[in-house]
Amino acid sequence: MASSRSEEWIVKAKENADNASQRFMRATGRLRMIFGPANRSSLGHEMTERNRQLLAQREAETQQWETLHRPDGSTYVVPRNPEDKSLR
Repeated sequence: MASSRSEEWIVKAKENADNASQRFMRATGRLRMIFGPANRSSLGHEMTERNRQLLAQREAETQQWETLHRPDGSTYVVPRNPEDKSLR
């Protein structure tokens, strides 16, 4: 009788472990869906000329926008120059 109880406990423990691992995988899967896969490249490498150009382009693009705050605390982004149609 005692071995039967211990066997039941082992089976339930394995089921709980499976459920916990499944919950973990579902949660991290959702995070990966939102944030994308983990970046595995090192950050200590030299920037190439192409990367410098892309960085300068991205920085110039961000300067074209302005973040406005509503009274309720929410924010939205608008063009700094409404007449500039190149942004749309």
